[in-house]
Amino acid sequence: MWGMASQRSRRTKVQRGVVATLSSGALRVRVDAGLDPDTKKRHRLTEIIPSDTPDEDAEADKARIRLVNEVHERRNPKARATVDQLLKRHLGDFGGAWSTEHNYRNLWANHVSPFIGTVKVGELDADILDSLYAELRRCRDHCTGPFTQHRTDHQHECDRRCGPHRCKPLGVSAIRQIHWLLSGAYRRAVRCKWVTTSPIDDAEPPPTPPMPQPPTTAEAARILNEAATSDLDWATLIWLTMTTGARRHELCALRWTDLEVDGEYAVLSITRGISKDADGQWAELGTKTHQQRRVTLDAETAQVLAEHQDRCRYRVAKIGLELAADAFVFSAEPDYGRFLTPGSVTQRYSRMAERLGVETTIHKLRHYSATELIKAGADINTVAGRRGHGGGGTTTLKVYTAFVSEADQRAAGQLQTRMPERDWTHADPVERAKTDPHAPYERIAAAIRTQVLSGALPDGAQVPTVKDLAKEQGASAGTVNRALALLRDWGLVREGGRGRRAIVVRPQQDWFEQAAAEDDAGTPAEAASPSGAIPLDLRLLYLGEEVRRLDANADRTDVEQLNRLLTGAARRYAGGDVAFGDYELEVRRGDSSELVTVFTAL
Repeated sequence: MWGMASQRSRRTKVQRGVVATLSSGALRVRVDAGLDPDTKKRHRLTEIIPSDTPDEDAEADKARIRLVNEVHERRNPKARATVDQLLKRHLGDFGGAWSTEHNYRNLWANHVSPFIGTVKVGELDADILDSLYAELRRCRDHCTGPFTQHRTDHQHECDRRCGPHRCKPLGVSAIRQIHWLLSGAYRRAVRCKWVTTSPIDDAEPPPTPPMPQPPTTAEAARILNEAATSDLDWATLIWLTMTTGARRHELCALRWTDLEVDGEYAVLSITRGISKDADGQWAELGTKTHQQRRVTLDAETAQVLAEHQDRCRYRVAKIGLELAADAFVFSAEPDYGRFLTPGSVTQRYSRMAERLGVETTIHKLRHYSATELIKAGADINTVAGRRGHGGGGTTTLKVYTAFVSEADQRAAGQLQTRMPERDWTHADPVERAKTDPHAPYERIAAAIRTQVLSGALPDGAQVPTVKDLAKEQGASAGTVNRALALLRDWGLVREGGRGRRAIVVRPQQDWFEQAAAEDDAGTPAEAASPSGAIPLDLRLLYLGEEVRRLDANADRTDVEQLNRLLTGAARRYAGGDVAFGDYELEVRRGDSSELVTVFTAL
C-alpha cells in the first residue's frame, strides 16, 4: 500500500501546451483545443511572444496557462472558419422568406464581406462591429476619395444621372438588418460549438427613428387629389392605404371576395400578400406576420370601393367580358385577372410625391393611419390589430383583435372624421388633360389639340407621322402613340385606314361653348344663347343607372342640342369608343327638378 502511494506521488504531471523557439528568436505558444467541427482537423490555439519581450520565458508560460484555461472553460473558438464561411452556411440553411434571404445576401455581398468577410469567427468583437457600423453610416458606397459616379457599369453615354460622387449613409433600417443577420449567424455558430459566446450581444446597432413621420393632413389631401386627377383607381388605392393602414403587398393581393358588406359598414379580410416565392417569381403568399385580420371600413371608404367596382365592371364590359367575382381589386390588366406588383406601386407613389414636392413614402401612409387613429382616441390594441402588427404582447391581441367588431367599428368611425376631404368624385383624367396635362403624352396631345382648335391643323388634314412627331417632341414612339389615342378619345382625330395616317377632325363649337368664350371676352353670355334656352338639370344614365350630372342652359325642344349634350357627356365619361345606345339623358328643369323628358342618342 505504502509503496503504491509513493509511486503515485513521484509520477510527473504532464504539461499541456508547447513552447517552441522560432528562427526569428520569438517564442510560439501552442495549445491543442480538440477537433475543428467543420474541417474535422486538429484545432490548436497559437500565440507568438516577440523576441524583444522582457522576460519572454515567463510571458510565454503565462500565455500557455491562459490558453489552457480557455480550453478548460470552453471559451476558445472551436473552428478556424471566417465570417464569410459562417454566413454562407447560415444562409444556405435559411428558412425565411425568399425576399428576406435575397435581401440578406445583398447586404452580405455589398457591406459585410468587403470589411469583415475574412475575419475569423472567434476574432470578431464588438469594437470591430462598431467600426463597421460607423463606416456604413459614413458612405453606403464605401468611397476612399472623390470619383465620378456613373448611372450604370455598362458602356453608356453620360447624362445628368452621372456626376461627382456624394457620400450618402446607408439607411438605419439596412444597418439594423445587417446586425440581425450577424446575430442569427452567430447563434448558429454557438449551437454548432464554433464559438462559445456571441460578440453581437455586446455591439449596438443604430436605434430606430423615435418618431414616425406621416404626411400632414394638408399633404395627404394634395396627394389624394393629385392621384385622382390622373387615375381614380390609383386614388382608390391611396385612400385605402390611408384608411386601413394595410401594407402595399397586402393591397396588391386584395380580391373582391375579400370585401364583405355588412349594413352601413364593410369588412375587409386581409389574408394574403404579393411576394416572391422560392423560385423568385411573384406569387400570392402569406402576410408579413403570417396572420390574418379583418378590418372594418367606414361608410366613406365603402362608397369609394363601390364606385371603384362600378368602374371595373364598366371597363370589363367594354371588352365583352364580365368582372369575375374573385377578380383583383387593383390590376393593370383589362380583365383584372392579375395583381399589381408592390415595386410598381412604390415607384409610382414616389414619382407622384416628388412631383408634388412632398418628402414621403407609401409606407408612411401606414403611419398616417395609426397616428390619426391615436389622435382620435382609439385604443392602442385596436390600432395594432388594424395595422397587422404581430408583437401585440398578449394572446387576445394576437388572436382575437381582428374579430372585436365593436371596437373596430368605433375606430373606423373615428378615422373617417380625421380623413382629408375627398374632392375627386367626378374627376375625369381624360378631360383634365385638355387644360392641365401632367404626363408627356398628355402634353403632346394638348399641343396638337391647340393646333387643331386654332386652325393650324385644318379639318381633314393628315396628322404628322409618329416618327416625325417623336422627333419634333423629343419623345419615344410609344409616347406619341399614347398621345394619338388620347386625341381619338377627345374626338379630334380618326383613323385614316390601314397603312394611312390619322385624319384631323375639327369639332364644331356648341352654342354654349361659344357663349362661354364670349363671356370670357366680355360679351354677355345671354346674348349668344338661343331663344328658348332655360336652365336644365341633366343626368346621364348608363344602362339605366345614373353615372353623371351636369347643368346647362339649353332648349329642351332642340333635339340637336340634346343629342350633342348626350354624346359629349357619354364620351367624357367613358372615353374612347362609346356605345351611345347604352346611354340616356334625363332632362329636368333646373329650377324645380321636374322631369321634362328622357332623351336617347340619334
